[in-house]
Amino acid sequence: MASIELTYSRPNTKERKVFGGLVPFGKLWRTGANGPTKIKFSDAVEINGKKLDTGTYVLYTIPNVDSWEVIINKGLNNWGIDGYKETEDVLRFKVQPMKIKNKIETFTMQFADIKPESCELHMMWDKTAIAIPITTNIKERLRLQIEDSLQTAVKKPYWQAAQFYNEWDKNPAKALDNVSKGITDNPKAFWMLLYKAKIQKEMGDTAGAKESARQSLNLAKEAKNDDYVKMNEELLKSLK
Repeated sequence: MASIELTYSRPNTKERKVFGGLVPFGKLWRTGANGPTKIKFSDAVEINGKKLDTGTYVLYTIPNVDSWEVIINKGLNNWGIDGYKETEDVLRFKVQPMKIKNKIETFTMQFADIKPESCELHMMWDKTAIAIPITTNIKERLRLQIEDSLQTAVKKPYWQAAQFYNEWDKNPAKALDNVSKGITDNPKAFWMLLYKAKIQKEMGDTAGAKESARQSLNLAKEAKNDDYVKMNEELLKSLK
């Protein structure tokens, strides 16, 4: 899966005025202390709606009262803002700063609102914060990997394909086809039979869902898997 790595220093307020004081408004800031803040992406992403290739970059900001300018730059050998060149900028965009209730003594960067294909990078210091939206297209990468494996792998990833097509691609028919093939390869896979039953229920095939759930229930009992016994019993009750 995609990953993002941050490398940054964490200065403290030490009872100083931070923005508009220690960090002047309208001036380039290293967004931390000491060396430049670096951010590494394992996959291509979009930041604030702008495309960015995989790689490692320097993250600068220009704080202002009503807006911050965020700069993604290629100057990896810079020290702080020394050596910064505008010609090495890759992205520039503006975000709105937010006032926060509780004072943050130490400059903090963290990821929030994390979802399979998106997150926000939050920067917080003193009583000011900004949020930078980041997205990536993992879905298409997964699709290519799964479709390639279904074509070339000796052991076909039918179980993984079924989950992808059902949960990511919202294609229950394709999911049903793959989970059925997975069950043919592994007839005692009670977890796949339960998954098949749920897909059949979603597709309106109540009789098929009951049959799959009964098979899964019997196999789960043989395997002494109480969790799957319970899940199958609950599904069968819902199908009456």
